[in-house]
Amino acid sequence: MNLHRARIVLPLGSPPIEDGAVAIDGTNFAQVGGFDDLRSQFPVAEVTDHGEAILLPGLINAHCHLDFTSMRGAILQSGSFSAWVRRINDLKRTMTDADYIASITAGLGELRKWGTTTVLNIESLPELMVQLPPPRIRTWWFYELLDIRSRIHTEDVVAGALAFFEERPSWHGGFGLSPHAPYTTSPDLYKLVRFCAEKYGMPFTTHLAESDEEMQMFAEGSGPLFDFLKSIGRDMSDCGAKTPIRHLLEADALPRGAILVHMNQLGPGDEELLAPRAGSFSIVHCPNCHEYFQRGPFPYETFRRLGFRISLGTDSCASNRGLNLFDEMQTFRRHFPNVAPKELLDMVTRHPASALGLGGRFGELRAGARADFITLPFAEGVENAFEAVVENRTPPYAVYLNGQSA
Repeated sequence: MNLHRARIVLPLGSPPIEDGAVAIDGTNFAQVGGFDDLRSQFPVAEVTDHGEAILLPGLINAHCHLDFTSMRGAILQSGSFSAWVRRINDLKRTMTDADYIASITAGLGELRKWGTTTVLNIESLPELMVQLPPPRIRTWWFYELLDIRSRIHTEDVVAGALAFFEERPSWHGGFGLSPHAPYTTSPDLYKLVRFCAEKYGMPFTTHLAESDEEMQMFAEGSGPLFDFLKSIGRDMSDCGAKTPIRHLLEADALPRGAILVHMNQLGPGDEELLAPRAGSFSIVHCPNCHEYFQRGPFPYETFRRLGFRISLGTDSCASNRGLNLFDEMQTFRRHFPNVAPKELLDMVTRHPASALGLGGRFGELRAGARADFITLPFAEGVENAFEAVVENRTPPYAVYLNGQSA
Protein backbone atom coordinates (compact mmCIF):
# COMPACT_ATOMS: atom_id res chain seq x y z
CA MET A 1 0.00 0.00 0.00
CA ASN A 2 1.22 3.51 -0.88
CA LEU A 3 -0.09 6.88 0.30
CA HIS A 4 0.29 10.10 -1.69
CA ARG A 5 -0.42 13.27 0.29
CA ALA A 6 -0.97 16.84 -0.99
CA ARG A 7 -2.26 20.13 0.36
CA ILE A 8 -5.41 19.80 -1.78
CA VAL A 9 -6.85 16.61 -3.28
CA LEU A 10 -9.47 17.00 -6.02
CA PRO A 11 -11.38 13.71 -6.40
CA LEU A 12 -13.82 15.43 -8.86
CA GLY A 13 -16.61 12.96 -8.03
CA SER A 14 -16.72 14.39 -4.48
CA PRO A 15 -15.70 17.66 -2.77
CA PRO A 16 -12.06 18.83 -2.49
CA ILE A 17 -10.08 17.57 0.50
CA GLU A 18 -7.61 19.79 2.36
CA ASP A 19 -4.52 17.96 3.61
CA GLY A 20 -5.76 15.00 1.59
CA ALA A 21 -4.31 11.76 0.36
CA VAL A 22 -4.91 8.80 -1.91
CA ALA A 23 -4.16 5.20 -0.93
CA ILE A 24 -2.97 3.03 -3.81
CA ASP A 25 -3.05 -0.75 -3.83
CA GLY A 26 -1.34 -2.12 -6.93
CA THR A 27 -2.64 -0.22 -9.98
CA ASN A 28 -5.85 1.14 -8.42
CA PHE A 29 -6.92 3.66 -5.82
CA ALA A 30 -7.96 1.86 -2.64
CA GLN A 31 -9.25 4.91 -0.79
CA VAL A 32 -9.34 8.72 -0.96
CA GLY A 33 -9.66 10.97 2.10
CA GLY A 34 -7.90 13.07 4.71
CA PHE A 35 -4.21 12.29 5.19
CA ASP A 36 -4.40 11.75 8.96
CA ASP A 37 -7.32 9.37 8.57
CA LEU A 38 -5.64 7.29 5.86
CA ARG A 39 -2.34 7.30 7.76
CA SER A 40 -4.06 5.80 10.78
CA GLN A 41 -5.81 3.17 8.62
CA PHE A 42 -2.61 2.17 6.84
CA PRO A 43 0.18 2.76 9.40
CA VAL A 44 2.82 0.78 7.50
CA ALA A 45 2.07 2.27 4.07
CA GLU A 46 4.88 4.05 2.25
CA VAL A 47 4.15 7.81 2.14
CA THR A 48 5.00 10.21 -0.68
CA ASP A 49 4.33 13.81 0.37
CA HIS A 50 3.79 16.13 -2.62
CA GLY A 51 3.78 19.17 -0.33
CA GLU A 52 1.98 22.41 -1.27
CA ALA A 53 0.40 20.93 -4.36
CA ILE A 54 -2.93 19.95 -5.86
CA LEU A 55 -3.36 16.25 -6.56
CA LEU A 56 -5.98 15.47 -9.21
CA PRO A 57 -6.82 12.84 -11.85
CA GLY A 58 -4.64 12.65 -14.93
CA LEU A 59 -6.13 14.54 -17.88
CA ILE A 60 -7.85 12.79 -20.79
CA ASN A 61 -7.42 14.21 -24.31
CA ALA A 62 -10.61 13.24 -26.16
CA HIS A 63 -9.30 13.81 -29.70
CA CYS A 64 -5.79 13.84 -31.12
CA HIS A 65 -3.86 13.00 -34.31
CA LEU A 66 -0.35 12.09 -33.15
CA ASP A 67 0.71 11.32 -36.72
CA PHE A 68 0.86 15.07 -37.38
CA THR A 69 2.84 16.33 -34.36
CA SER A 70 5.78 17.12 -36.63
CA MET A 71 3.59 19.46 -38.72
CA ARG A 72 3.49 22.17 -36.04
CA GLY A 73 3.57 25.57 -37.79
CA ALA A 74 3.82 23.98 -41.25
CA ILE A 75 0.41 25.17 -42.52
CA LEU A 76 -0.35 28.88 -42.45
CA GLN A 77 -3.74 29.93 -41.12
CA SER A 78 -6.11 30.79 -43.92
CA GLY A 79 -9.56 29.88 -42.64
CA SER A 80 -10.08 27.60 -45.65
CA PHE A 81 -10.69 24.00 -44.66
CA SER A 82 -10.29 22.56 -48.17
CA ALA A 83 -6.99 24.42 -48.64
CA TRP A 84 -5.79 22.95 -45.34
CA VAL A 85 -6.78 19.44 -46.49
CA ARG A 86 -4.84 19.89 -49.73
CA ARG A 87 -1.77 21.11 -47.86
CA ILE A 88 -1.82 18.33 -45.27
CA ASN A 89 -2.10 15.75 -48.05
CA ASP A 90 0.97 17.31 -49.70
CA LEU A 91 2.90 17.12 -46.43
CA LYS A 92 1.88 13.52 -45.77
CA ARG A 93 3.38 12.49 -49.13
CA THR A 94 6.79 13.78 -47.99
CA MET A 95 6.83 11.77 -44.72
CA THR A 96 8.58 8.42 -44.32
CA ASP A 97 7.59 5.68 -41.87
CA ALA A 98 10.40 6.86 -39.61
CA ASP A 99 9.01 10.41 -39.73
CA TYR A 100 5.58 9.21 -38.61
CA ILE A 101 7.02 7.12 -35.78
CA ALA A 102 9.09 10.08 -34.57
CA SER A 103 6.00 12.30 -34.78
CA ILE A 104 3.86 9.90 -32.72
CA THR A 105 6.63 9.47 -30.14
CA ALA A 106 7.14 13.22 -29.80
CA GLY A 107 3.40 13.77 -29.41
CA LEU A 108 3.12 11.17 -26.66
CA GLY A 109 5.97 12.86 -24.82
CA GLU A 110 4.35 16.27 -25.11
CA LEU A 111 1.01 14.96 -23.86
CA ARG A 112 2.67 13.38 -20.83
CA LYS A 113 4.64 16.57 -20.12
CA TRP A 114 1.36 18.52 -19.79
CA GLY A 115 -0.40 16.02 -17.57
CA THR A 116 -2.36 13.93 -20.07
CA THR A 117 -2.41 10.33 -18.90
CA THR A 118 -4.98 9.08 -21.46
CA VAL A 119 -5.41 10.07 -25.11
CA LEU A 120 -7.89 9.10 -27.81
CA ASN A 121 -5.65 9.06 -30.88
CA ILE A 122 -6.81 8.73 -34.49
CA GLU A 123 -4.32 6.46 -36.24
CA SER A 124 -4.25 6.67 -40.03
CA LEU A 125 -1.30 4.28 -40.41
CA PRO A 126 -1.96 1.39 -38.00
CA GLU A 127 0.57 -0.79 -39.81
CA LEU A 128 3.33 1.34 -38.25
CA MET A 129 2.28 0.48 -34.71
CA VAL A 130 4.28 -2.75 -34.72
CA GLN A 131 7.39 -0.55 -34.79
CA LEU A 132 6.38 1.54 -31.76
CA PRO A 133 7.61 0.88 -28.22
CA PRO A 134 4.88 0.64 -25.54
CA PRO A 135 3.55 4.20 -25.00
CA ARG A 136 4.27 5.84 -21.64
CA ILE A 137 0.65 6.99 -21.32
CA ARG A 138 -2.69 5.23 -21.75
CA THR A 139 -3.59 5.38 -25.44
CA TRP A 140 -6.75 4.40 -27.25
CA TRP A 141 -5.79 3.92 -30.90
CA PHE A 142 -8.73 4.60 -33.20
CA TYR A 143 -8.26 2.93 -36.55
CA GLU A 144 -9.15 5.55 -39.18
CA LEU A 145 -11.33 4.19 -41.99
CA LEU A 146 -12.33 5.93 -45.22
CA ASP A 147 -13.22 4.79 -48.73
CA ILE A 148 -13.05 7.95 -50.78
CA ARG A 149 -10.32 6.38 -52.92
CA SER A 150 -11.59 2.80 -52.99
CA ARG A 151 -9.71 1.69 -49.89
CA ILE A 152 -11.19 -1.69 -48.94
CA HIS A 153 -12.24 -2.50 -45.37
CA THR A 154 -13.79 -5.71 -44.08
CA GLU A 155 -14.75 -7.16 -40.73
CA ASP A 156 -11.62 -9.36 -40.91
CA VAL A 157 -9.43 -6.25 -41.11
CA VAL A 158 -11.05 -4.86 -37.98
CA ALA A 159 -10.74 -8.18 -36.13
CA GLY A 160 -7.06 -8.38 -37.07
CA ALA A 161 -6.44 -4.89 -35.74
CA LEU A 162 -8.13 -5.84 -32.47
CA ALA A 163 -5.82 -8.87 -32.18
CA PHE A 164 -2.86 -6.46 -32.19
CA PHE A 165 -3.75 -5.39 -28.63
CA GLU A 166 -4.50 -8.89 -27.45
CA GLU A 167 -0.88 -9.70 -28.30
CA ARG A 168 0.46 -6.63 -26.43
CA PRO A 169 -0.80 -6.80 -22.85
CA SER A 170 1.86 -4.31 -21.68
CA TRP A 171 0.27 -1.53 -23.76
CA HIS A 172 -2.00 0.65 -21.63
CA GLY A 173 -5.24 1.62 -23.35
CA GLY A 174 -7.12 -0.06 -26.14
CA PHE A 175 -8.43 0.07 -29.65
CA GLY A 176 -11.37 1.83 -31.31
CA LEU A 177 -12.76 2.59 -34.75
CA SER A 178 -12.97 5.92 -36.53
CA PRO A 179 -14.75 6.32 -39.85
CA HIS A 180 -13.11 9.60 -40.80
CA ALA A 181 -15.98 11.90 -41.77
CA PRO A 182 -19.13 11.82 -43.94
CA TYR A 183 -17.32 13.57 -46.80
CA THR A 184 -14.64 10.83 -47.02
CA THR A 185 -16.55 7.77 -45.76
CA SER A 186 -19.62 6.25 -47.40
CA PRO A 187 -22.75 5.34 -45.42
CA ASP A 188 -22.07 1.68 -46.25
CA LEU A 189 -18.65 1.83 -44.58
CA TYR A 190 -20.12 3.72 -41.61
CA LYS A 191 -22.63 0.90 -41.19
CA LEU A 192 -19.89 -1.76 -41.36
CA VAL A 193 -17.90 0.13 -38.73
CA ARG A 194 -20.99 0.46 -36.55
CA PHE A 195 -21.58 -3.29 -36.83
CA CYS A 196 -17.98 -4.08 -35.87
CA ALA A 197 -17.96 -1.60 -32.98
CA GLU A 198 -21.09 -3.17 -31.57
CA LYS A 199 -19.92 -6.75 -32.19
CA TYR A 200 -16.48 -6.33 -30.65
CA GLY A 201 -17.42 -3.77 -27.99
CA MET A 202 -15.07 -1.09 -29.28
CA PRO A 203 -15.48 2.69 -28.95
CA PHE A 204 -16.43 4.63 -32.09
CA THR A 205 -15.54 8.20 -33.01
CA THR A 206 -15.94 10.32 -36.13
CA HIS A 207 -15.47 13.91 -37.32
CA LEU A 208 -18.84 15.52 -38.01
CA ALA A 209 -20.18 18.96 -38.94
CA GLU A 210 -16.69 20.40 -38.68
CA SER A 211 -16.70 23.29 -41.16
CA ASP A 212 -18.94 25.63 -43.10
CA GLU A 213 -17.49 24.06 -46.26
CA GLU A 214 -18.75 20.64 -45.14
CA MET A 215 -22.18 22.14 -44.48
CA GLN A 216 -22.20 23.83 -47.88
CA MET A 217 -21.18 20.61 -49.59
CA PHE A 218 -23.96 18.49 -48.10
CA ALA A 219 -26.75 21.04 -47.78
CA GLU A 220 -26.21 22.96 -51.01
CA GLY A 221 -24.12 20.69 -53.25
CA SER A 222 -21.51 23.40 -53.82
CA GLY A 223 -18.47 25.12 -52.35
CA PRO A 224 -14.69 24.58 -52.17
CA LEU A 225 -14.85 21.19 -50.39
CA PHE A 226 -17.49 19.95 -52.85
CA ASP A 227 -15.33 21.01 -55.81
CA PHE A 228 -12.15 19.49 -54.35
CA LEU A 229 -13.69 16.11 -53.55
CA LYS A 230 -15.46 15.96 -56.90
CA SER A 231 -12.11 16.60 -58.62
CA ILE A 232 -10.57 13.52 -56.97
CA GLY A 233 -13.43 11.24 -57.91
CA ARG A 234 -15.85 11.22 -54.99
CA ASP A 235 -19.44 10.37 -55.93
CA MET A 236 -21.28 13.62 -55.04
CA SER A 237 -24.83 12.32 -55.55
CA ASP A 238 -25.46 12.41 -51.77
CA CYS A 239 -24.94 16.19 -51.68
CA GLY A 240 -27.37 19.06 -52.05
CA ALA A 241 -30.27 18.09 -49.76
CA LYS A 242 -29.22 17.38 -46.15
CA THR A 243 -26.93 18.66 -43.43
CA PRO A 244 -24.00 16.39 -42.51
CA ILE A 245 -25.72 15.51 -39.23
CA ARG A 246 -28.97 14.52 -40.97
CA HIS A 247 -26.94 12.62 -43.57
CA LEU A 248 -25.58 10.24 -40.88
CA LEU A 249 -28.54 10.08 -38.54
CA GLU A 250 -31.06 9.25 -41.24
CA ALA A 251 -28.71 6.54 -42.52
CA ASP A 252 -28.64 5.07 -38.99
CA ALA A 253 -24.85 5.07 -39.32
CA LEU A 254 -23.87 5.86 -35.72
CA PRO A 255 -23.86 3.36 -32.84
CA ARG A 256 -25.02 4.29 -29.38
CA GLY A 257 -22.04 5.80 -27.56
CA ALA A 258 -20.54 7.39 -30.69
CA ILE A 259 -18.05 10.16 -29.92
CA LEU A 260 -18.79 13.04 -32.31
CA VAL A 261 -15.82 15.35 -32.86
CA HIS A 262 -16.24 19.06 -33.66
CA MET A 263 -20.02 19.47 -34.24
CA ASN A 264 -19.36 23.13 -35.07
CA GLN A 265 -22.14 23.66 -37.60
CA LEU A 266 -25.84 23.09 -36.89
CA GLY A 267 -28.22 23.48 -39.81
CA PRO A 268 -32.01 23.70 -40.03
CA GLY A 269 -33.62 20.80 -38.18
CA ASP A 270 -30.37 19.49 -36.64
CA GLU A 271 -31.26 20.56 -33.12
CA GLU A 272 -34.58 18.73 -33.31
CA LEU A 273 -32.82 15.60 -34.61
CA LEU A 274 -30.25 15.70 -31.82
CA ALA A 275 -32.60 16.52 -28.95
CA PRO A 276 -33.76 12.94 -28.24
CA ARG A 277 -30.22 11.59 -28.64
CA ALA A 278 -28.39 13.45 -25.85
CA GLY A 279 -27.92 10.20 -23.95
CA SER A 280 -26.74 8.32 -27.03
CA PHE A 281 -23.75 10.37 -28.16
CA SER A 282 -21.00 12.53 -26.67
CA ILE A 283 -19.38 15.58 -28.27
CA VAL A 284 -15.73 16.69 -28.42
CA HIS A 285 -14.74 20.31 -28.93
CA CYS A 286 -11.18 21.36 -29.86
CA PRO A 287 -10.94 25.06 -28.87
CA ASN A 288 -7.53 25.97 -30.31
CA CYS A 289 -8.23 24.16 -33.58
CA HIS A 290 -11.55 26.05 -33.71
CA GLU A 291 -9.66 29.33 -33.40
CA TYR A 292 -7.05 28.25 -35.94
CA PHE A 293 -9.74 27.87 -38.61
CA GLN A 294 -11.43 31.13 -37.52
CA ARG A 295 -14.76 29.37 -37.11
CA GLY A 296 -17.96 30.90 -35.81
CA PRO A 297 -19.12 30.36 -32.22
CA PHE A 298 -19.20 26.76 -31.06
CA PRO A 299 -22.85 25.93 -30.13
CA TYR A 300 -21.95 24.97 -26.57
CA GLU A 301 -25.04 26.47 -24.95
CA THR A 302 -27.29 24.55 -27.35
CA PHE A 303 -25.59 21.24 -26.58
CA ARG A 304 -25.62 21.96 -22.86
CA ARG A 305 -29.35 22.74 -22.96
CA LEU A 306 -30.00 19.51 -24.86
CA GLY A 307 -28.09 17.54 -22.22
CA PHE A 308 -24.95 16.51 -24.14
CA ARG A 309 -21.69 15.99 -22.28
CA ILE A 310 -18.84 17.97 -23.84
CA SER A 311 -15.21 16.84 -23.74
CA LEU A 312 -12.14 18.74 -24.93
CA GLY A 313 -9.39 17.62 -27.29
CA THR A 314 -6.33 19.18 -28.88
CA ASP A 315 -6.72 17.79 -32.41
CA SER A 316 -3.26 17.84 -34.06
CA CYS A 317 -0.29 20.17 -34.29
CA ALA A 318 -1.23 20.67 -37.95
CA SER A 319 -4.00 22.95 -36.63
CA ASN A 320 -2.81 23.76 -33.10
CA ARG A 321 0.20 25.23 -31.38
CA GLY A 322 0.57 22.28 -29.01
CA LEU A 323 -0.94 19.31 -27.20
CA ASN A 324 -1.70 21.03 -23.90
CA LEU A 325 -5.16 20.55 -22.35
CA PHE A 326 -4.60 23.42 -19.90
CA ASP A 327 -4.22 25.69 -22.92
CA GLU A 328 -7.46 24.23 -24.35
CA MET A 329 -9.35 24.94 -21.12
CA GLN A 330 -8.07 28.52 -21.09
CA THR A 331 -9.05 29.09 -24.72
CA PHE A 332 -12.52 27.64 -24.07
CA ARG A 333 -12.87 29.94 -21.07
CA ARG A 334 -12.15 33.05 -23.14
CA HIS A 335 -15.17 32.22 -25.30
CA PHE A 336 -17.40 30.96 -22.47
CA PRO A 337 -16.34 32.90 -19.36
CA ASN A 338 -19.43 31.89 -17.37
CA VAL A 339 -18.56 28.18 -17.36
CA ALA A 340 -17.45 27.14 -13.87
CA PRO A 341 -13.85 25.87 -13.49
CA LYS A 342 -15.13 22.55 -12.10
CA GLU A 343 -17.22 22.00 -15.25
CA LEU A 344 -14.19 22.78 -17.42
CA LEU A 345 -12.09 20.28 -15.52
CA ASP A 346 -14.79 17.64 -15.99
CA MET A 347 -14.40 18.18 -19.76
CA VAL A 348 -10.82 16.84 -19.61
CA THR A 349 -11.40 14.09 -17.03
CA ARG A 350 -14.82 12.66 -16.17
CA HIS A 351 -16.62 13.44 -19.43
CA PRO A 352 -14.10 11.79 -21.78
CA ALA A 353 -13.89 8.80 -19.43
CA SER A 354 -17.67 8.43 -19.72
CA ALA A 355 -17.45 8.85 -23.51
CA LEU A 356 -15.15 5.80 -23.56
CA GLY A 357 -17.66 3.90 -21.46
CA LEU A 358 -15.25 3.99 -18.50
CA GLY A 359 -16.89 6.47 -16.18
CA GLY A 360 -15.77 5.92 -12.60
CA ARG A 361 -12.76 3.87 -13.69
CA PHE A 362 -10.77 6.82 -15.09
CA GLY A 363 -10.94 10.60 -14.71
CA GLU A 364 -11.68 10.51 -10.96
CA LEU A 365 -9.94 9.76 -7.69
CA ARG A 366 -12.11 7.05 -6.15
CA ALA A 367 -11.77 3.55 -4.76
CA GLY A 368 -11.45 1.04 -7.57
CA ALA A 369 -10.43 3.55 -10.27
CA ARG A 370 -7.07 3.27 -12.00
CA ALA A 371 -4.40 5.22 -10.14
CA ASP A 372 -3.68 7.82 -12.84
CA PHE A 373 -3.01 11.24 -11.31
CA ILE A 374 -0.93 14.41 -11.53
CA THR A 375 0.22 17.09 -9.11
CA LEU A 376 0.21 20.84 -9.80
CA PRO A 377 1.52 23.89 -7.95
CA PHE A 378 -0.88 25.61 -5.53
CA ALA A 379 0.16 29.15 -4.58
CA GLU A 380 -0.66 30.71 -1.21
CA GLY A 381 -3.75 32.90 -1.34
CA VAL A 382 -5.50 30.96 -4.10
CA GLU A 383 -8.87 30.05 -2.58
CA ASN A 384 -10.32 28.03 -5.42
CA ALA A 385 -8.28 24.97 -6.35
CA PHE A 386 -10.37 24.41 -9.48
CA GLU A 387 -9.48 27.92 -10.62
CA ALA A 388 -5.81 27.19 -10.02
CA VAL A 389 -5.97 24.06 -12.16
CA VAL A 390 -7.78 25.70 -15.08
CA GLU A 391 -5.38 28.65 -15.09
CA ASN A 392 -2.26 26.49 -14.66
CA ARG A 393 0.56 27.39 -17.06
CA THR A 394 3.35 25.09 -15.91
CA PRO A 395 3.91 21.35 -16.44
CA PRO A 396 2.81 19.11 -13.55
CA TYR A 397 5.31 18.31 -10.83
CA ALA A 398 4.54 14.62 -11.20
CA VAL A 399 2.60 12.31 -13.55
CA TYR A 400 1.51 8.85 -12.38
CA LEU A 401 0.01 5.99 -14.39
CA ASN A 402 -1.28 2.87 -12.63
CA GLY A 403 0.23 4.20 -9.41
CA GLN A 404 3.73 4.45 -10.90
CA SER A 405 5.63 7.54 -12.05
CA ALA A 406 5.10 7.74 -15.82
